[in-house]
Amino acid sequence: MIAILQRVREARVEVAGPVNSRVTGQIGPGFLMLVCAEPGDTEAVAEKLIQKVLKLRVFSDEAGKMNRSVQDVGGGLLIVSQFTLAADTSGGNRPSFTGAAPAELGRRLYEHCLSFARSQHPLVQSGEFGADMQVHLVNDGPVTIPLRMT
Repeated sequence: MIAILQRVREARVEVAGPVNSRVTGQIGPGFLMLVCAEPGDTEAVAEKLIQKVLKLRVFSDEAGKMNRSVQDVGGGLLIVSQFTLAADTSGGNRPSFTGAAPAELGRRLYEHCLSFARSQHPLVQSGEFGADMQVHLVNDGPVTIPLRMT
C-alpha cells in the first residue's frame, strides 16, 4: 500500500453531489492520510500501515522536537482513498494507473483500513471510495511523509 501523510492543523473532505456538496469527514490537528492499495496488498498490509501511521513520531513535544505520535497528542486521522498515488509516468505524459489495485480490492482494503484504524484510535474520519472529492487542509509544518508497505 502507498500512503501520503500530511500533518495538518485541520482537514475536511467534501463529496460533490448533484445539487451541492456534503462533508464526509473532518478533523482538527492530526494526519490527513491519502491511501492507495496495490494489486498484491492484503488486510495484513493495511493493518501494518495503520499501525505505522499511529506510532509515527512527527508531532512536537515540549522542546519543539518531532517526538510524539498522533496517538500521543490525541490528534485525528482523516483517511482518503486516492488511486492516483500509483501513477506511472515513465511511458509518457499521460499517467498509467495499472499499479493501483482493481476497484473491488481497493475498496475492500480501504474499508479494512478504516475499520482497523477505528479499532485502534478514537478519532478517525474518512472520504468516500471512488467519489469525486475535494480535500481541504491546512498543512502543519509543512510535514509530508510518503509511506509504502508491502
